[in-house]
This record gives sequence, C-alpha cells and structure tokens, in this order.
Amino acid sequence: MLKLKRVYEASDASDGFRILVDRLWPRGVTKAAARVDLWFKDIAPSPTLRTWFGHDPARWNEFRRRYFAELAKRPDDTATLRALVRKQPVTFVYAAKDPEHTHAVALKEFVERKSKRTTAKTSKKSATKRARPARPKAGPRRRS
Repeated sequence: MLKLKRVYEASDASDGFRILVDRLWPRGVTKAAARVDLWFKDIAPSPTLRTWFGHDPARWNEFRRRYFAELAKRPDDTATLRALVRKQPVTFVYAAKDPEHTHAVALKEFVERKSKRTTAKTSKKSATKRARPARPKAGPRRRS
C-alpha cells in the first residue's frame, strides 16, 4: 500500500516506511520531527524541472509528462521504490502546500502504474509461453 502525506502532518503507525521524496529538506522541520526512514532525494524532479513547474496547476500535465520521462531514465531507483512498496506499507512524504499538484502525486502514479504493467506483462508472458520440445542430446562425433 502506498500513501502520501505532508511532512508537516503528524506521523502515525499506519504510515509504515516513510520516504521523503523531496530534493530539498523541508523548511522548519527537524529530522526527529519528520520521522522519515529514508530521504530519497534522487527520485525527486531535477532542479530545472522543479523550477520550471513552480507548482503552477496550468503546467501540471506537461510537468507530469516530463517527470515521467525523467523517472523512466532511472529504472534502478524506481525498481527500489516498487520493491519497498511490495514488501510493506509505504508513505511518500513531501513538503508542498498543494496536495494535488505535487511531484509526490505524480511519483505515486508512476510507481503504481509501472507495477501494474510489470505484473500484467509477467502473468501474460507466462500464460502465453509455449513449451519447446526437448531436443535429443547429440552423441560424440565420429571422425572419419
């Protein structure tokens, strides 16, 4: 299970493994108060993309497209997130004020969508895969 929560909200046991997904540490929050288990700053949008977006709702769709392109170039990082989500409840923690237009929402969508596709492809491949007939083993070659 994957949830989202602002870092300024109180943590609770249902949060599970808390991952701060911002590149910058949130203002006015101590590490003890944040209660994050992992600060995964490399999964956040690039500084250029973050600055361009500026949390402008009018740029949201284009931001998502560009951020997804960045995430697609980091398969190891996204695989790490998917593995954590499969093992335990995970909460992506972020600092943005707008809970609908933040990269954490897009990241959650990307991780969940990719996980579903991967699972569907795996099960589809195994269901359609035909067994190859066994080849007889070749004996020793004879020289003439």
